[in-house]
Amino acid sequence: MPARALQSGPIHPAETLRQLEKEARTWALRFELPRLAARVTLHWHARLRTTAGLARLDCSVILLNPRLLAFPDELARTFLHELAHLVANARNPRRLIDPHGPEWKEACRHLGLADEKRCHTLPLAAPRRVARNYLYHCPSCHREVARVRPFRRSEACLVCCQTHARGSYDRRFRFLPGKAPPPQHSLRQPELFRLCPAEPSAQTSLPRNSL
Repeated sequence: MPARALQSGPIHPAETLRQLEKEARTWALRFELPRLAARVTLHWHARLRTTAGLARLDCSVILLNPRLLAFPDELARTFLHELAHLVANARNPRRLIDPHGPEWKEACRHLGLADEKRCHTLPLAAPRRVARNYLYHCPSCHREVARVRPFRRSEACLVCCQTHARGSYDRRFRFLPGKAPPPQHSLRQPELFRLCPAEPSAQTSLPRNSL
């Protein structure tokens, strides 16, 4: 387990990343994954609040929460946890695997993490509620979407595009700002059973102007 890479004494963020990157390349070469060894990099990510670490599979990057510097043992464990994601993905390049499935668990065992959990129990910041003040709706199905930030470009309703445009972008289904308008014809529950025309009754009289 690469906890030995974290030397005793004061922990310097830049030096810690350098040591862990070297350790990640050593593990990758040991597992005969030279492409991963050449690409893997580590970064501190200050915007991680409740997450201890994150693995970017597309670019072989491990992001770590800087608050882990106060927990050296957990820092090493989080590093291995995220490295296991990269190893599992590199071993299965043509398959879509479960992020915490058997391939990841096997990589954890090979890295020295037995019975690794998918979530941490560190005393990090509590989840922050972010207000979604931007509301949009689809003009066709009236599906509403609440966002933290406004759309930067024209976005369309995926469901309607898949249903009516074979999955292609269609301007008819672009999201419009604001709340969806209420339906023009709302039926109450008793009226739902009167949609089918009733058969004419013998006692029904015709209008006077009927022929």
